[in-house]
Amino acid sequence: MIQISCLYLDERLTREVEQKMSYQKFSPNDSLAEKTYNAVEKASDTGKIAVGTNEVTKAVERNNADLVIIAEDVSPEEIVMHLPSLAEERDTPYTFVPEKEELGLAAQINVQSAAIAVTQTGNAEDDVEDVAEKAAELLEKEEEE
Repeated sequence: MIQISCLYLDERLTREVEQKMSYQKFSPNDSLAEKTYNAVEKASDTGKIAVGTNEVTKAVERNNADLVIIAEDVSPEEIVMHLPSLAEERDTPYTFVPEKEELGLAAQINVQSAAIAVTQTGNAEDDVEDVAEKAAELLEKEEEE
């Protein structure tokens, strides 16, 4: 979430700007984030994953992604800003996790990753489906409000 500070803006205007600039439609709780990290780890062991924004974008565009995971702490956020709308356009489930460093560790790479897509679930099929369902519920709940 982008925070804008200005002495001349009132609080109401500041909140409106924050909401318009943010690409994140929902924020998962800690248990969903932990399940997501575990699903990524299991999928990287027994299936296939796409690592990095460019690879994730290609996987979604080719309809190869079963789940898209986006880190919340990416800066600048424009790097991953297109992924939620692209995933929705292609009917691909997506979710967010708090840290790109933790996402990289879950993918068993030694660097941080802004985004990861599970392309072949392997033994993580149940975990990936569970995360996708819970993320879809959060998205629906947020859109109703």
